[in-house]
Amino acid sequence: MDAVEKANEERQRRWVKDRKVGEGALLRPGREASSGRKVAIKKIKVGQFKDGLDMSAIREVKYLRELKHQNVIELLDVFSSKTNLNLVLEFLDSDLEMIIKDRTLVFLPADIKSWMAMTFRGLEFCHRNFILHRDLKPNNLLIASDGQLKIADFGLARDFADPGYKMTCQVITRWYRPPELLFGSRYYSSAVDIWSVGCIFAELMLRIPYLPGESDMDQLKTIFRALGTPTEEEWPGHTKLPDYVPVGQFPKPPLRDLFTAASADTLNLLNKCLIYEPRKRITARDASLLIFHIFYPVNKLLFSGSQSPLFLRNPLSNIPLETTKMRRTTFRSTS
Repeated sequence: MDAVEKANEERQRRWVKDRKVGEGALLRPGREASSGRKVAIKKIKVGQFKDGLDMSAIREVKYLRELKHQNVIELLDVFSSKTNLNLVLEFLDSDLEMIIKDRTLVFLPADIKSWMAMTFRGLEFCHRNFILHRDLKPNNLLIASDGQLKIADFGLARDFADPGYKMTCQVITRWYRPPELLFGSRYYSSAVDIWSVGCIFAELMLRIPYLPGESDMDQLKTIFRALGTPTEEEWPGHTKLPDYVPVGQFPKPPLRDLFTAASADTLNLLNKCLIYEPRKRITARDASLLIFHIFYPVNKLLFSGSQSPLFLRNPLSNIPLETTKMRRTTFRSTS
């Protein structure tokens, strides 16, 4: 046995896989053998890909090794077993989708602002390191038992340091996908993640998905009905994007008509996330600063620690969330 095999065997012994949750699940609970600490173990079948490991698996390991931040999920270890690669991740009790859907929970404005602050902090760190997430949605924002939010699932992540590099537009779950990708843009940057966060922000306020299109074409119509059809002045050059097709003319309704209880500052931030022209969308850094300056005098709790106000009022052990889901994960090769 060579040194690499010996080190891998030692890693295997360090982690104990608990029983599966669901047939064929690729993410399962586990624990550290010495301490009993809970972890989540993501199994990637090496043999199921024609040329070895799927690129998304390689990317996830690469980026999680690079990104060490309180609002990004931590990769604890990697080991192989038979034909599988196993990613050992920190265990988090819930995700934002579960919390949004749990109608027994009542959100206060401070709760939403806290989750948004943590999301923007984690995303700003990713973008500062020239990494696009490209699949932000509520169930990829995990919640720890103390209310700390962490960005997870970097299988579609991508470097973006070179602005002239072509990338696929077939990324980001449709309801959170920005219009430039729906029109086939192959050149984009961090603004695509900001649009996704804007959709999540709206979903937190509405408690239902904000832009739930049934197809790519219907997604564009859903966006335009909610935000109005963009003009050439609002979004220069969009009619020249590769997959552009006229979708119809829709007036721009005020955000206030739907988000009746939101403050003016909240709507201002939401609007900055959902600007059609990608270069004019707010950055994660500026959004973090905006949340800080607007809301810090109102609620210092948002910035004094990691816990969200909801979890300080109701520790997770007292919140009747459904049993933690170990979600089936699909890997895709993309660029």
